[in-house]
Amino acid sequence: MLVALYVLLFPYHPGLRSPNELCRLWQTRALVEYGTLDINRALKDFGYVGDLSVKDGRYYPSKAPLLSFAAVPVYAVLRAWNGGFLYAVREVPLVFFSRLFLTVLPTLGMLWLVRRFLGAYVSAAVADAVTVTYGLGSLAFSYSLLFMSHQTTAVLLFGGFYALWRLARGEWRERGYLVAGACAGATVAAEYTGALGVLGLMLYAVLTVLWREEPVRARWGRLGRGVGLALLGALPFVVGLMLYHQAAFGHPLESGYKHLNDAAYQPWHLGGFLGIRYPDPRAFALSFFSPLRGLFTLSPFLLLALPGVWVLRRESRGNGEMRAHLWLVVALLAGYTYFTSSFSYDSWGWTTGPRHLTGLVPFLLLPAALVLERLRTSGRPVLAGAAAALCTASIVFTGLATFVNYVPDDVSNVVLGLAVPLLRAGYQPPSALNVLGVSNPEAGVLLLCLLLGLAVWVFLRLGLSGTGRTATLPLLAGLATLALLVGVQAATVKHHDADRGAVGFLEKVWLVPPGRTLDF
Repeated sequence: MLVALYVLLFPYHPGLRSPNELCRLWQTRALVEYGTLDINRALKDFGYVGDLSVKDGRYYPSKAPLLSFAAVPVYAVLRAWNGGFLYAVREVPLVFFSRLFLTVLPTLGMLWLVRRFLGAYVSAAVADAVTVTYGLGSLAFSYSLLFMSHQTTAVLLFGGFYALWRLARGEWRERGYLVAGACAGATVAAEYTGALGVLGLMLYAVLTVLWREEPVRARWGRLGRGVGLALLGALPFVVGLMLYHQAAFGHPLESGYKHLNDAAYQPWHLGGFLGIRYPDPRAFALSFFSPLRGLFTLSPFLLLALPGVWVLRRESRGNGEMRAHLWLVVALLAGYTYFTSSFSYDSWGWTTGPRHLTGLVPFLLLPAALVLERLRTSGRPVLAGAAAALCTASIVFTGLATFVNYVPDDVSNVVLGLAVPLLRAGYQPPSALNVLGVSNPEAGVLLLCLLLGLAVWVFLRLGLSGTGRTATLPLLAGLATLALLVGVQAATVKHHDADRGAVGFLEKVWLVPPGRTLDF
């Protein structure tokens, strides 16, 4: 059911002219159609898009270039399949298949790795439930269904971590450092802020080597070989990125953010380091707790990672492997928290959740899973039921938000102020079912039932493991927790003019309104 939701859902509305996605795909068009990095002719032939940089009269996406280049084979195949002329590839199928092959399928592969990783430390029930919750109840779901680089960054960071983890356990040969290095280099080529996660992986790699139980000389030799192999793996992506910067912006270390076309965006990237300044309490509070796009508001199960750090600390006593995990989680949590607290919150814009924290989320799964495991096995059914409800609520809240996935900045509450009113009015998300002839709202209701069914399954998998009183207590605690979380959502929705205006606007641009199907 999880795979079906990923493959079938297609929240996209051409009328919004999604700048973050289309600027990348317009460069893909330019690479195939004209053999150029700049998108001047693509803008003329296919229409204007946003999120651009300009240098010497030439326009480029302001984003890191990896996804633009990765989509070239997808575009080339679609172009050949549809006749091979300039306008052979329409916008909607281009977005659909680019997402499918470059953001959806890689995340599904990552979920398999996440399940294997968690299964080494917790029971199958907890590993299954946390994997599904991550897949549907976190930013992973939202950004797998958008052609943006945030979930790509998470996939690459976790891929690099997984290689380092297998190396630390002696399960891979040293050439696995090539994989880790390639993932690190590709991360920065996909999203510049991914460098934060790469620094965390570097710390983890060093600690896992230095804390090995072997002679000092052997450890330092292993570290030297690992660094060399990792640099070799990263080299093609780093060199490619620098060559791109040189060709587009005149310097190998100068990105598009130095040449933004829209003057209104310039202040967000001025001052400090690429716009990263001193922390702002408002940015911190809204990034984590805003009813519109707060990380913990949409994914309350991630709150379990906070006490999970303490559990990790206890597990790390005398255990070098867990101690390295602890330092990795602490370093990434501190780094990403500082970033989101010191960068302009207003720059998140029209997205689900605090998008630049997407790369952090996979590394919070182990501490959260350890807490769930402790609660299940320590004879605390009330707390176990409440924790299970946090996972269920995450799937419902983030899932409903992802069904919309384009969130205006002035909405009071993304779930009850935007998603629920749209769904109740029959504006279900576009999907591949619409292409097969199933109209909305029927197609959307089917997908909604899949989402809610998996949310219930996660609760049952985590919260109900006995009979009689041992099953009743977690059930009641879970229901009470869900009621509390829904109450918080209800208390923060305003149903004011901005909410109604956002709903009305999205209804006007909705790709598959009630009673319609979709033709590629």
